[in-house]
Amino acid sequence: MLTAFARAFQTPDLRKKLLFVLGIILLFRLGAHIPLPGVSYEAVNTCMDEIESSSGLFGLVNMFSGGALLQLTIFALGIMPYITASIILQLLTVVIPRLEALKKEGQSGTTKITQYTRYLTVALAILQGTGLVATARSGSLFPTCSANNQIIPDDGIFTIVTMVITMTAGTAVIMWLGELITDRGIGNGMSMLMFVSIAAGFPGSLWAIKQSGKIAGGWGEFIVVIALGLAMVGLVVFVEQAQRRVPVQYAKRMVGRRSYGGTSTYIPLKVNQAGVIPVIFASSLLYIPALIVQFTNSTAGWATWVQQNLVNTGSAWYVCAYFLMIVFFAFFYVAITFNPEEVADNMKKYGGFIPGIRAGRPTAEYLSYVLNRITWPGSLYLGLIALVPTVALVLFNADQNFPFGGTSILIIVGVGLETVKQIESQLQQRNYEGFLR
Repeated sequence: MLTAFARAFQTPDLRKKLLFVLGIILLFRLGAHIPLPGVSYEAVNTCMDEIESSSGLFGLVNMFSGGALLQLTIFALGIMPYITASIILQLLTVVIPRLEALKKEGQSGTTKITQYTRYLTVALAILQGTGLVATARSGSLFPTCSANNQIIPDDGIFTIVTMVITMTAGTAVIMWLGELITDRGIGNGMSMLMFVSIAAGFPGSLWAIKQSGKIAGGWGEFIVVIALGLAMVGLVVFVEQAQRRVPVQYAKRMVGRRSYGGTSTYIPLKVNQAGVIPVIFASSLLYIPALIVQFTNSTAGWATWVQQNLVNTGSAWYVCAYFLMIVFFAFFYVAITFNPEEVADNMKKYGGFIPGIRAGRPTAEYLSYVLNRITWPGSLYLGLIALVPTVALVLFNADQNFPFGGTSILIIVGVGLETVKQIESQLQQRNYEGFLR
């Protein structure tokens, strides 16, 4: 990987793209430290010093924003509104025939869906920004902080509207920066910004574990966490690269005097076909009961039960619900994104078949059978990886400060692998040596 980056910097056009990406990343991280207008930054720093970690209700969004959410900066919402909008549009494509037709139109239809995603991102940013400001005003953003009521000194309507507009504009700028990376840089821009947001919290989290450790001045826990992180990265790389290759044979066709087809290929079915989406779905749904309790301020028995079992990440109820929901959403997302009948029809249309399997419906049934078989280990793997922060809470008392959590590791490894693949493919195009040399 390091060799690929070194060769890329030696190639002039690739060097320009990499430097452009680094410049966008610097702008992105700069915006994550510029405070919102109307926010008392001294009170925010006081609360950040008093709390032990960025866990709780806003832990996931804070991770995706690179820590900017709890600091109430102009990029506080981060990339999360765009991620949510993309997932919603992807799900609606299966439900709404108009969106499905746009998806099949090719480049023009994809452009239209991208435009809808932008509009939905802005709408979600307004909604989430309003909720964040309301939470900060009520003191619920840092419930245990002594200065939580001083974060927004002036709670007038003009100040609140200005804060919401600023956060929405920040989200639009992030979306624009991501599209610039996609068009003029290397890799997917949104994924790259997500990668940077998560990786930005790694040094601070590792140092917090070292400071709170008790073995050899904290270095014992530090070394154990590093070793565990490397083992997890190796496991994630192994599973993310694993795939079931279904062989496909195309029959020969005679068009005039020319023969077409007769080639052999395969359908790559990944073990983790759903990616990190099931983890995000499960985390988002488990936040809903906690939100209801937080905004209703109820002291009833059901609210106490929710606080003890669904908000507390170390409870058995939370662990079981989280694991089962990840497994369910893994099957659900694979079912709506991969259509065996459509794949079988396309193969039949172009004269393709799986050896030993009849074309048409038997092929669709076989693909569905294979997909269900490999989704089981993929979903169990996602569930186990996502429970790593809970185990870290027990072993290291690290909670969300544990840097190698399931969601973060999955995203970082996935984006890293994809970026390296794109760099290597572009290097091969520019340094191709023919067979006759």
